[in-house]
Amino acid sequence: MALAMDIDHDVPTVLSVLRTEAPPDLAGDFYTMEDLWERRLWHQLTDVLVQFFQNPESVPLRTRVYTQFVGTFDSKISQLKLVSLGLATSATFQDKSEALEFMTALAEKVNTPTSQDAYVYAQIETAQVKLQIQDLDGARVTLDSAGAILEKFDSVESVINAAYYSVNADYYKAKADFAAYYRNSLRFLACINVTDLTLTAQRERAYDLSIAALLGESIYNFGELLLHPILDSLVGTEYEWLRSLLFVLNAGAIAKFDELAPRIATLPILQSSNEFLRQKICLMALIEAVFQRPASDRTLSFHTIATETRLLLEEVEHLVMKALSLGLIRGSIDQVGERVTITWLQPRIMTKDQIESMRQRLLEWDSSVKQLGVWMENSGKDVWAAS
Repeated sequence: MALAMDIDHDVPTVLSVLRTEAPPDLAGDFYTMEDLWERRLWHQLTDVLVQFFQNPESVPLRTRVYTQFVGTFDSKISQLKLVSLGLATSATFQDKSEALEFMTALAEKVNTPTSQDAYVYAQIETAQVKLQIQDLDGARVTLDSAGAILEKFDSVESVINAAYYSVNADYYKAKADFAAYYRNSLRFLACINVTDLTLTAQRERAYDLSIAALLGESIYNFGELLLHPILDSLVGTEYEWLRSLLFVLNAGAIAKFDELAPRIATLPILQSSNEFLRQKICLMALIEAVFQRPASDRTLSFHTIATETRLLLEEVEHLVMKALSLGLIRGSIDQVGERVTITWLQPRIMTKDQIESMRQRLLEWDSSVKQLGVWMENSGKDVWAAS
């Protein structure tokens, strides 16, 4: 499909015909469009068009408005907004192959040295259409091309970054790459105001992020997600327990994890990864056990670790080696003495409860220092006096 069909250059006639076919609530917009077009007020006209295309009632007219009207002056308006209008138009196509042809042509149209931001935006959305027709390889190529250009920009509109991370997240979701989906999805949320998403969209995103956090092989720090308001959208839904499960996993609370086991069994995607989840909660229990101890007391016996993780004694060494290989901790294993010395713990974003726990430890440390100071003062009075 070409970007512009046989455009009738008698714009007033075109608008008059469209006005008669428009719903009553939109008919007035065509008078405004004609007035602004005649006065060559392109910026104001673009704003009116953006509002028009955002109105759900405009769907039946979008293609004709775009091809027969916008196509007569598209070089005079913001190319980024032109792409936005094109996206709203392509979204009305039932045939995704037609939508892909439309978006590909639009991307080429704005591929000029002065409109590379619009070109990247169009490329990203073209990749989205490719995902919809299951052309994953084609989508990856297009996204990589767009990403290479994005890296050269000093700054870029948030809408472009949001689109880039959103489509990347969709790609990795289709590939079942949970860790990559998790990272890109959180970056997408950082580019937008969450309240701009519908409640349904928020819940879908929160559900997908929860699954990704649980099944991501390299994700052992959920702090950023746990503190994000998107997760609250699950409250009051059938998947509220997923939110609870993330907090349980983050705290390494094995007893509470076992309480939620029946819920886990209701989701095939989690049930099929039950062994992995069991290992993950044990690793988190180990991390939490180390985190709760002062830096001066981070040598744990195998027996202590077995108690904290509810593992058999002979399974402890394997768990510690797994934590070391994942970079969650650094340290050494004394196989003869059956002890583990932890010298470093992976930095983590803490929840409010963990911050409160650290505050209490700091207070205890402060109290110990004061007591030591008092003891030294009392014990050394004679020495101080002699000197």
